[in-house]
Amino acid sequence: MKDQKPSDSKQFVGNLKNGIWLFGLSSWVFGITDRSIASFADGYLSALDLTQLFTAATFFVAWLFLKPASRV
Repeated sequence: MKDQKPSDSKQFVGNLKNGIWLFGLSSWVFGITDRSIASFADGYLSALDLTQLFTAATFFVAWLFLKPASRV
């Protein structure tokens, strides 16, 4: 019984990490899509629009590198 507790908690934490990462991934995709639509809506890209898109894309790529290690 004592051996199952750490295994269950490790599995829970692993599932929680993957869930948070997937939620963040979908949030970043939504955010970049929203910023892109807002930037291209008026047909003119300002320096502020490009800065916001570049910043969001940079954070999105950084988020991809934070993917939790897969459980084997």
